[in-house]
Amino acid sequence: MTATVIDGKAFAAGLRDQIAAHVARLKQDHDVTPGLAVILVGDDPASDVYVSHKHKATVAVGMESFEYRLPADTTEAALFELIDKLNADPAVHGILCQFPVPDHLDERRTVARIDPGKDVDGLSVTNAGLLSTGGPALVSCTPLGCLMLLRDQIGDMTGKNAVVIGRSNLFGKPMAQLLLQANCTVTIAHSRTQNIEALCRGADILVAAVGRAEMVQGDWVKPGAVVIDVGITRVAHPEKEGKTKLLGDVHFQSAADVAGAITPVPGGVGPMTIACLLANTVTACCRAHGLDAPEGLTA
Repeated sequence: MTATVIDGKAFAAGLRDQIAAHVARLKQDHDVTPGLAVILVGDDPASDVYVSHKHKATVAVGMESFEYRLPADTTEAALFELIDKLNADPAVHGILCQFPVPDHLDERRTVARIDPGKDVDGLSVTNAGLLSTGGPALVSCTPLGCLMLLRDQIGDMTGKNAVVIGRSNLFGKPMAQLLLQANCTVTIAHSRTQNIEALCRGADILVAAVGRAEMVQGDWVKPGAVVIDVGITRVAHPEKEGKTKLLGDVHFQSAADVAGAITPVPGGVGPMTIACLLANTVTACCRAHGLDAPEGLTA
């Protein structure tokens, strides 16, 4: 068996087209333009690239993009003053503070300062609680993207056995909650799990998010399973001196020989994250104006 390779890049492009159409309708029917504010503290090069990508993607779908670049020595008081201003601004529907922030700032306190209704990263304890109790949460972008890929690949997931490797607040826990909502039977595996290989072999849906390159081998995969690889590890390229390559948590070739479908690294889950950030901003905008969030953009 050779697995279907799930093209996250193509799916994300289609999702952005849907979002652009929803944005155009909001403008035409309600005179409302979704707005996303991104805050960058300091001059981390990788963060600067991510913020630039988010700005371009936001503008490309017709939304308002607000960028705030603050010096590395910005105090917590100054950062919170800006967040409070954005919380109160009706033109801003989503707020994101790019992490990591400088060491003197606390990420949890920063997330907690953002209005949960504008927390388009889905990181606040309020949104985590809403997700776990079936409320109208804004869901962390990468798990939401994985759910969309799974829906597209499988359709109705009722009764499927799902294993999520990884228990982080950012991904593992919300991913498990989303799969529960989709009526899967869900197991969370982690570094202390015993007989993890055998556990994975029983999974119809296997989601790996531990950050250990090629940990999941082909003989961990149930024949025909759908494998979602969230891991990204940069390693030295074996054939090109001075170059690097990206590896996922799954050994792609051996798993692809067994699985029914699998996401590659790169080009699988990664492109979905910014697309889902845009989707969350549209959802937040609709909720702020008492409108139903468009189908297909939410969990």
